[in-house]
Amino acid sequence: MTLRVAYLVKRSSWRAFQETKAAGRLRALQRRKDPTVATLKPTHEAHQRTVDEVMEAFQSLGVDAVEITSSTRDIKRSRFSLVVTVGGDGTLLRASHYVSDVPVLGINSAPDSSVGFFCGAAGWSRKEITGQVERVGLLETLDRALDGRLQARVLSRMRVTIGREIVSSRILNDALFCHRSPAATSRYLIEAKGINEEHKSSGLWVGPAAGSTAAQRSAGGKVLPLESDKIQLVVREPYTPKGERYRLQRVLIGPGETITVRSKMRDALIFLDGPDLVAKPEFGDVITFSRSSEPLSLLGLATRRSVSSKRD
Repeated sequence: MTLRVAYLVKRSSWRAFQETKAAGRLRALQRRKDPTVATLKPTHEAHQRTVDEVMEAFQSLGVDAVEITSSTRDIKRSRFSLVVTVGGDGTLLRASHYVSDVPVLGINSAPDSSVGFFCGAAGWSRKEITGQVERVGLLETLDRALDGRLQARVLSRMRVTIGREIVSSRILNDALFCHRSPAATSRYLIEAKGINEEHKSSGLWVGPAAGSTAAQRSAGGKVLPLESDKIQLVVREPYTPKGERYRLQRVLIGPGETITVRSKMRDALIFLDGPDLVAKPEFGDVITFSRSSEPLSLLGLATRRSVSSKRD
């Protein structure tokens, strides 16, 4: 029986510039050898070489590879054996929102510049392209992923609701609740652990353990064990002019518990696993954060945690 694989490939920054009106600006910066664009083309070349190798591996393994698009719906075991992402953590996070119960293998396509904490495999670096370093081919890695020889780690995800509507049950990294303007104060009421408070701040991060090394950590949160089933909230830059301290500035909840936020803003936003998926709660809306009943299985993750807060 032919195995089906769903895959998502990121569009490199180099290609994105080439396909927009910014192409002229990019060429001008290149002519001046501006440092802001020095790595764009080498990174794109490493990324493209990785993409080519993955596509060749799909063909060699005889899998039916189906690209994930905006029209993709639930990716389930009944139809797919594996999900493969080619990019960095951001690419994997985007794909993960389509995934129900299928294991995911992330391939960091340009490890010299792309963060790939969630990625269980690495593609081409600049040194490898020039032949200075040998690397394990992706054909072998994909073969091991398909026949179950790559270790799987099951990670908790988070559910976010606005009122009675489930916005998403597949948040792997974090959600950022804040005013739409980064210069404006975020105002909200918050309830957790039987405590109620009114806050003014720059917003708040909420997320499962997998995201605790990223923005949550940068904002003062704890780095949680990867397999932890807890959800963490960390308030960004709390505004307390009288020197008081919010009791709900940092919160950990377990399964069955919730964090409830009531928006006191007309222009609030919730960014879900990055900048692309955005919810827009209204003034007075009730937002609830809790552990999801849909965990995610990632293949080949390192046992040691990264502390980077970047996405790609």
